[in-house]
Amino acid sequence: MSPRAATRTPTTSRKSVASDARAGVRRKPAAKSRTRASRQPLEGNSASSAPSVDLSSNPIPSIAETLRKLRTERNLSLDGLAKMSGVSRAMLGQIEHGHSVPTITVLWRISRALNLPFSSLLREPEHKGPSILRRSAARYLTSADGTFKSRALFSGDSSRSVEFYEVRLSPGAIEHATAHPVGTFENLVVAKGNVEVGSDSMDLAELATGDALVFRADVPHTYHNPGATETVLYMVISYNQPG
Repeated sequence: MSPRAATRTPTTSRKSVASDARAGVRRKPAAKSRTRASRQPLEGNSASSAPSVDLSSNPIPSIAETLRKLRTERNLSLDGLAKMSGVSRAMLGQIEHGHSVPTITVLWRISRALNLPFSSLLREPEHKGPSILRRSAARYLTSADGTFKSRALFSGDSSRSVEFYEVRLSPGAIEHATAHPVGTFENLVVAKGNVEVGSDSMDLAELATGDALVFRADVPHTYHNPGATETVLYMVISYNQPG
C-alpha cells in the first residue's frame, strides 16, 4: 500500500471540512473532480475492505495473534466483537487468520470496542534494553486509500498510556478519525507542510510547519492536508489512566 502521487488535488473549503468532521462524513480525494462530496462506505463492513496478503510479509505480524488473544480473554465471539466495533464478522475472521491486513480505521474501531489503547493491538514479544527503530524498517499502517500513513515510534512489547507516532498525509488527504477513549488527548507538531484539524469540541485549527496543537481526541476528529505537498506530523496520544 502506498500514498497517492504527489500531485495537487483540489480541496474543499475549511467550513466544509469542519462540517464533515461534525457529521462523521468520510471524503475521498478525487483526482479529476473539483469536489469530494460523495459519501464513502465505512471500512470494515465487508470482507473486501482490506487487502488479502500473506502475513509472513506483513510489517506487523503480531496483530492476528494479539486480536484473537484479547477477544478470547474477554469471552467475546466474533459476532459479539463485530457488533461492538462495527467491523464485520468476516473481516475480523480474516484478520485473526492472517488473511487481511487491517487499515488504521479498522484497528481504531477494534481497540475502541475493547476499551484498550491502540498500541495494545500492535504488541510484539517483550525484550529488554534500548529499542532502535530504523527508518529503513519503518512499519506503517495506512488508510484504505493510502493517503494517511501512521508509524509507531515506540516498541509494542507492553501496554502504555502514552503513544508516539509519525503521521504522513498526501496532498489533499482528509482522514476522519473515530473518538478515542474518554479522557484521551492528542498533542501534535507539524514537521513539514500544513494541516487543518477539526472536531466537534473545537474550532478548525490551521497549522503550518512548526506549529503545535493539543486537543481532546475523545470525539470524532479530522485531519486535512490542504496543500500540494505531503504533510508530516509527529503526534503524542495520552490516554486517561483510571484511578
